[in-house]
Amino acid sequence: MKVLITGGAGFIGSTIGSACLDGGIQPVILDSLVTGKREFTEGRPFYHGDIADGALVDRIFAEHPDITAVIHCAALIVVPDSMADPLRYYRENVAKSIELIGHLQRNGCERLVFSSSASMYGADPDFSVDENSAIDPQSPYATTKVMVENVLRDVAQASSLRVLSLRYFNPIGADPQLRTGLQVARPSHALGKLVQAYEDRVTFNITGIDWPTRDGTGIRDYVHVWDLAAAHVEGLRRFDAVVPADRGYRVICLGSGTGTTVRELVAAFEAVIGESLPHQDAPARPGDVVGAFARNGLARELLGWEPKYGVEDGIRHSLEWAEIRPQRLHEA
Repeated sequence: MKVLITGGAGFIGSTIGSACLDGGIQPVILDSLVTGKREFTEGRPFYHGDIADGALVDRIFAEHPDITAVIHCAALIVVPDSMADPLRYYRENVAKSIELIGHLQRNGCERLVFSSSASMYGADPDFSVDENSAIDPQSPYATTKVMVENVLRDVAQASSLRVLSLRYFNPIGADPQLRTGLQVARPSHALGKLVQAYEDRVTFNITGIDWPTRDGTGIRDYVHVWDLAAAHVEGLRRFDAVVPADRGYRVICLGSGTGTTVRELVAAFEAVIGESLPHQDAPARPGDVVGAFARNGLARELLGWEPKYGVEDGIRHSLEWAEIRPQRLHEA
């Protein structure tokens, strides 16, 4: 099997590519390298360019006529950035995805796995969500994912394109073999900030302490990126059974199945490093939400998927990756 991965030089896309290779699936990478890294494409057919470039997409399919599915990971993903510059997010995530869908249809693509986001959910009273929970995006980034899903659903209903949309939660960790990891030196999410505080020996800010959770801090579902990659591989292998021709569109949630508050994340981080980390309370950031975690029943039923790694595994792998990242990405 051969699969085209858009955004395949990014954190998640490149890890999916590694999982595909380990599973006997050949990934072909399309990435603009705006945020992705060329180093993550080593040993994989790579096309440098934009997902909206129809001539380039046509060339990929002409040179790889045996591509049987596409995994669409290409997107901008930083919530505060989307609050500051929403137009850029709608242009990059929505408008260019619409162009890509047209290019894929023209080349006979009938199977698409969309890397979506659980950030679109409004949480149930216990903060858990599943595929039927209310959609209530609280940032332009989350709204772009809703909009692309709506486009894909409509296209699937009107054509032979079939879509598996995987709505996943907060990816952490790295490829356990350390082939890939977060390409950004200073990520904006909580674990990235924890690693940064630990490396720089500065105080970590717990942003938002008035949420209606068990300790007042936001709650998140931290799912290991390798578990996410394994779910995408299962989605490819089981695609025709999960999204049969008479259905066209299917949504599956992917998460650890456990909610972790920011204070609990700090405690887990301290357990991994074996020492206390200075931290202090701070105001919530623009676009922050109380959070949610997944009910994984459908993923278990349809994909045979269960997460294998916990939060401490993700922290440990993140720290291991942070240590080798400058050498791996050939940075000074």
